[in-house]
Amino acid sequence: MSRFIITDDHPLFRSALAQAVGKIWPDGEVIEAETIASARQALDDGPCDMLLLDLHLPDSEGLAPLLDFRQDFPAMPVAVVSASEEDRVIRAAQSLGASAFIPKSASLDDMCRALSAVRDGDIWFHPSCAAEGEDESDDFSRLASLTPAQRKILLLMNEGLLNKQIAFQMEITEATVKAHITAIFRKLGVINRTQAVLIAQKLDVAEPATQLP
Repeated sequence: MSRFIITDDHPLFRSALAQAVGKIWPDGEVIEAETIASARQALDDGPCDMLLLDLHLPDSEGLAPLLDFRQDFPAMPVAVVSASEEDRVIRAAQSLGASAFIPKSASLDDMCRALSAVRDGDIWFHPSCAAEGEDESDDFSRLASLTPAQRKILLLMNEGLLNKQIAFQMEITEATVKAHITAIFRKLGVINRTQAVLIAQKLDVAEPATQLP
């Protein structure tokens, strides 16, 4: 039986997505998760044919979870479902390996078209989304080359934490933090924290001012 995980903290959106999944895979098993942690737990319980992932969750904001899931489960298609419909966000999701980007404003028919495309081994993004620039694509490739620990440190740097604070939060030594930062600079092709943080901020996604009810 096909198995699908819908990760969204809004029950109405989960219901709409479950309905779309049911139309494409009538016998599929749908698992609903409200957080990244609960989606991880569901993946630990067994393989998944597709993960549908919101970008705004109680325990996560932005594109970093997409990067993590793509690295940890490279064979699993991930469809991003988001109220953030800026071209920049859509291009970033595509560059980071999402199989589809489904706006939360999409009709049920469009949701089904997107899921059908992924089922058939294709990708689905809105036709109006322009291709990303070469420099932008390179930045996402560099971010994808970081290890999970390096990505975590980079995100903490983006929050403005000092090395000693990062060490405390991650329960590692300050020397280890410094070693990771050196590797981060090398992989990102930067020479200081400011440049590294500017690249990290490309994973940020501003939450829309108005959410659908």
